[in-house]
Amino acid sequence: MSVGRGMGGGRMIGRLAADPEITHHKLDRGTARRVIAYGAPFKGLIIIFMLSVIVGSALSVAPLLLFQRIIDDGVLAGDIELIVWLALAVAGMALGSAAISLVERWCSARIGEGLIYSMRTQIFDHVMRMPIAFFSRSHTGKLVSRLQSDVNGAQQAFTSTLSTLVSNSVTLVLVLGSMLVLSWPLTLAALVLLPLFMVPAQLVGRRLADLSRNRMQQQAEMSATMTERFSVSGALLVKLFGDPATEHQQFARQARDVADSGVKIAMVSRTFMTAMALVGALATAMFYGFGGVAAVRDQLTVGTLTALVALLARLYGPLMQLSNLRVDIMTALVSFERVFEVLDLEPLIVDAPDAEEVDGPPSVVFRDVWFTYPDAHQVSLASLEPTAALGESSPDPVLRGVTFEALPGQTVALVGPSGAGKTTITHLLSRLYDVDSGVVEIAGKDVRGVQLQSLQEQIGYVTQDAHLFHDTIEANLRYAKPGASQEELWAALESAQIAQLVRRLPDGLNTVVGERGYRLSGGERQRFAIARLLLKAPPILVLDEATAHLDSESESLVQDALDNAREGRTSIVIAHRLSTVRHADQILVVEAGKVAESGTHSELLATGGHYATLYATQFAE
Repeated sequence: MSVGRGMGGGRMIGRLAADPEITHHKLDRGTARRVIAYGAPFKGLIIIFMLSVIVGSALSVAPLLLFQRIIDDGVLAGDIELIVWLALAVAGMALGSAAISLVERWCSARIGEGLIYSMRTQIFDHVMRMPIAFFSRSHTGKLVSRLQSDVNGAQQAFTSTLSTLVSNSVTLVLVLGSMLVLSWPLTLAALVLLPLFMVPAQLVGRRLADLSRNRMQQQAEMSATMTERFSVSGALLVKLFGDPATEHQQFARQARDVADSGVKIAMVSRTFMTAMALVGALATAMFYGFGGVAAVRDQLTVGTLTALVALLARLYGPLMQLSNLRVDIMTALVSFERVFEVLDLEPLIVDAPDAEEVDGPPSVVFRDVWFTYPDAHQVSLASLEPTAALGESSPDPVLRGVTFEALPGQTVALVGPSGAGKTTITHLLSRLYDVDSGVVEIAGKDVRGVQLQSLQEQIGYVTQDAHLFHDTIEANLRYAKPGASQEELWAALESAQIAQLVRRLPDGLNTVVGERGYRLSGGERQRFAIARLLLKAPPILVLDEATAHLDSESESLVQDALDNAREGRTSIVIAHRLSTVRHADQILVVEAGKVAESGTHSELLATGGHYATLYATQFAE
């Protein structure tokens, strides 16, 4: 009796190792109904899949009954013709079973991959609609897990779990029915031995669950270590400050813990499978013993005995797998629930029902704007946040009655200490957040009443830490304007004073910039970001320390390019070096969320206030 094959071997061990907490998890009402709705587009494939599973299960049992006929009515009776025909029938069933298995696998793959595609794209689109506060609070690894492991777990409800339920139910009915017809006393004896399978399975299951949970935690720690050290910034930190011996010891300890837990899981699993094989061998011995005696006494034919032993090998497997089916179902439903948790989180920033496109001169107006960063429950999920962030309290207002106006074509500079609220003002301008009170207007319209896509098209950003994708220079530039011509690309690069560098590169525009653009210097990354902005050419520019990483010569060149880019456009410029904003039409000194002073460079110097003190300090330096 082949216990490993008859019981599903590794698949069964995987089910036994499922976390017992899953079986006690309380699902939200309506989860099952939403799950069924996901399967509706695949209704036809699911029907074909179930029929193929049923036929395949029947074809796996039928040959065992034909073996009885071959032995009793063919071999022992000397009927060669019957032996040939029955053997051909068995061969035909084998071919049919092979064909059915291909159909079953094709349907399963189409259903499973179709569900994965549908759910992943739906989650991706939904997450991309979330406000920036969602990403600032959510743990990236946990969020990515929803699109990978949870989606994969959810699709199993329509593939492996459904297959397990249907195939094992059909197989169990056919096997038990056949065995009862052939010999009900031996069948009842086989069922008496069932606790010898079930009790060890439950005990081993709890042990495997504990070991598997610990191993997953250990693997997560090891993965986190590798992820942090393998990133460019992490590797640079290790090179500059780390101790190789300490790094080795830390990773070696984590790797050793994972290896030790793997050995324990392997030994517990092997011990269980060995015990099950022993019990199966004892059951087979009992069948041959009692059945052999019955055959000698003409109470049972040899063919019937052979068929019963073969059917016995297929009896315990379906019983064991069906007994653990609740774990499979709950695991899949919990995965669905975790996916729904993300999909049910409503984006904080959405288009109003009557939202309009931005149309008109690019003016910017702030009227008595107050703003406080939203609480976690408004923008994120507790299950997606780092544990350390769960107890954070609601912050104080970041902006307190900010009022100013930037007319079309004007440059307004924001200066002041770090943390004063300068960057927050620019985030409200592009509606990365919504104000608590007051109004932010662009082109005479409240930003809450215009279409987000139209608003984004009006504003171009260059931040202090310019981000580039791990792609080519051309791909990073085209992200701002996909349909840009080669002439437009080179014109933007020329204006950003970076074209000569690109020409010197062996692959030119096809050069890959590396993760976050770390193959480039800070100044080069900044100039590529400026080129991306110039290529987009929006009517409103936001420059958040855009020249912070440039040397004096590059800063002068890029400043000239930015001056040309600002021509005829409204610009909001954040700067710590006051020399870069002396010619701004208006300078706002922001302190503690308020506009403490406003005016031109000469006006603010004449008043002798905060700006004059800051300017004198920088000039002295």
